[in-house]
Amino acid sequence: MSEKYYTISALNAYIKAKFENDPALARILLQAEISNFKRHSSGHLYFSLKDEKSQISAIMFSSSANKLSFSPKDGDKVLIEGRISVYETVGNYQVYVNKMNLDGIGELYQKYEQLKVKLFEAGWFNESRKKPIPSFPQSIGIITSPTGAAIRDMIQIISRRYPLTRVYVYPAIVQGIEAKFSIRDQILKANKDALVDVLLVGRGGGSIEDLWAFNEEIVLKAILDSNIPIISAVGHETDTTLADYVADLRAPTPSGAAELSVPDQKDLVITLQSKLSQLHSLAKRHLQQELRHLQKVTSSSIFLDPNRMLERKYLTFDHLVERLEQAKPTHLLEKNKDRLQHVQEILRFNYYRNLQSYGEKYRQFITILDATSPLKVLKQGYGLIEKQGQVQSNIQKLHTNDVIQIRLSDGSIDASILSIRKEE
Repeated sequence: MSEKYYTISALNAYIKAKFENDPALARILLQAEISNFKRHSSGHLYFSLKDEKSQISAIMFSSSANKLSFSPKDGDKVLIEGRISVYETVGNYQVYVNKMNLDGIGELYQKYEQLKVKLFEAGWFNESRKKPIPSFPQSIGIITSPTGAAIRDMIQIISRRYPLTRVYVYPAIVQGIEAKFSIRDQILKANKDALVDVLLVGRGGGSIEDLWAFNEEIVLKAILDSNIPIISAVGHETDTTLADYVADLRAPTPSGAAELSVPDQKDLVITLQSKLSQLHSLAKRHLQQELRHLQKVTSSSIFLDPNRMLERKYLTFDHLVERLEQAKPTHLLEKNKDRLQHVQEILRFNYYRNLQSYGEKYRQFITILDATSPLKVLKQGYGLIEKQGQVQSNIQKLHTNDVIQIRLSDGSIDASILSIRKEE
């Protein structure tokens, strides 16, 4: 039989080689939607890539998956870089993904998350660096679009709640390419003018692209460096921008920012009435206490007969005079003079007694020293032998012809040694 038959393994190996030797399939870029997503315990990602008409299996090994800046899920629109090959065991061809990024809006979310992590680590969100919002601002600045509904609502709310404050509007572009520069410049201007106590920075709601200016780093840096406290007033309650994290206070909406920036005059009136009532009660209680004290004083015996108080003062005065008389310096001097004479007599007696005792001991020491004096021994006929100024007590260091000095009781003799005899 001339035909050659192949095994299934050989066929799949052949097809795999064809795929891998095709340059167009070695690096391919795909735009697709993720479905059937599964993360294996090994860290590998298994999923399908699809569009409106077709789908293909895909795998991303853990070495590449660990580098992702987002967590993939079903429905994500993604941009893929990978290669096409065949899994020989089952004969399926699939995409081996090397890189994967979110597509379109997903890229903005990815950029948002990356910048959020960066600024968090840099401490831009720390509560410790946030400035307090003044309780009763005299003036408020609003940085937003001058033509939007947000500015009208904010001014109306501030005027209704706290008409004592003055509102300054700093018109800004809040959407588009120039928005970030416009918002940044108005924050800088407000700080330079130094006319307001607090700034409201924001705009009405919109898509992530519409609100993106409030995620720009130059706007966030201006908010961070502002000397004026800033309330973030961006979008709807569900919208969250990075400006919300950096600002000193985050409001859910522009209208909410207006409410947070000033107190409500109705609440102030209620509070003042309550405080006034408390003050009235305290004053009444204090007046009653003072009245009781006055009644007690006026009914006292001293108040009714003031001379009693003077009598006690007279007695106290006489007692003090008596104590002063006893404490006069002349009394103390006389008392201390007698003590001083007594001490002098004791010292004099002890001095002579000690002097006599030490004199006796001195004479005893003189007698002992005289008895042991070398000079007294010399008077008995003995001599003191020295060699080069050193006293010699034996013949160990003496030699024939050495010059020695012999000290007697009335002088000294220089001599030379003729011979040395050692006593046995």
